[in-house]
Amino acid sequence: MVIDMLGLPGAAAVVTGAGRGIGAASAIALAEAGADVVISARTAEQLAEVASKIEALGRRAVVVPADLSDLDAAAGLAQAAAEQLGRLDVVVNNVGGTVPNTFLTTTSAFLEDAFHFNVATAHALTRAAVPLMLDGGGGSVVNISSVMGRLAGRGYLAYGTAKAALAHYTQLAAADLAPRIRVNAIAVGSVRTSALDVVARDEELRTAMEGATPLRRLGHPDEVAAAVLFLASRAAGYTTGAVLRVDGGIGAPNLDLNLPDLEHPTK
Repeated sequence: MVIDMLGLPGAAAVVTGAGRGIGAASAIALAEAGADVVISARTAEQLAEVASKIEALGRRAVVVPADLSDLDAAAGLAQAAAEQLGRLDVVVNNVGGTVPNTFLTTTSAFLEDAFHFNVATAHALTRAAVPLMLDGGGGSVVNISSVMGRLAGRGYLAYGTAKAALAHYTQLAAADLAPRIRVNAIAVGSVRTSALDVVARDEELRTAMEGATPLRRLGHPDEVAAAVLFLASRAAGYTTGAVLRVDGGIGAPNLDLNLPDLEHPTK
């Protein structure tokens, strides 16, 4: 049956940024499909809560608190899966993000940090995971990118550039790793996670964002997690190098940061 293709019985997965939001929802979705999951983020207490939900589903949760901006720590999650779960089949690169910034306050170091956190971390873990996936016959990598990797709006220079790089990295890695390892990405729109809490709690801002979104609402982490499960599973067995949009249909940023035009310094 087609529905059975969404199952991941006996699989082992690694999910980064798994303490809350999209990462937590993705880890739980993979466990619901039958996978054991290595979960990692900075905050041990958040990971423990996610682990309890995975274990309630009858699956194993391996908790690895870590600062994943450390590339060695990110890469080490692959070995944690090998040692604790005996295999590695699925990697979800969810760690990332960058705060909005104006053009003139976006230093080269800020831009490099954005690239490091959103792209280099994904590469470090994926590179470490590949030999283990090949040992098991293949695997699937899902990168969490953003709609801002293809849209233009003021204030998103570093974030959008990094996420665009991650999206293209996905396509290049898919070519390099085919046919045994599939690599896909999700371009996420405005999803109601803790990162968006400040906006979501402001009724005026939230209403404006919803009005600028064709589906007239913010997304839910479970909706992204469902896409993660699809791309990780045999249901997407003929899909690689894809960047799947889960963005409510937006064609322009739905949050205007109201940054003014630049003025000549003598004026």
